[in-house]
Amino acid sequence: MSADAFAAFEEAGLDDEEAVSRVGKRFKDTVLSLGGGRHPSKVFRDFRGRDPTPEALLKHSGLATAAVA
Repeated sequence: MSADAFAAFEEAGLDDEEAVSRVGKRFKDTVLSLGGGRHPSKVFRDFRGRDPTPEALLKHSGLATAAVA
């Protein structure tokens, strides 16, 4: 889940300070604020708006390439 969460920042554009700030606020308001108070999958869903997927982990591990749209 951590690689998928970090992918949210990558998708926003790591060079875009404003976008990273928005994602960071959403991360703080969900993952950091809700933490152990809710099941991790529900907290992740609140942050990403979907269930976690393994694609980001595979990509960061060098086991898959990024999907080209």
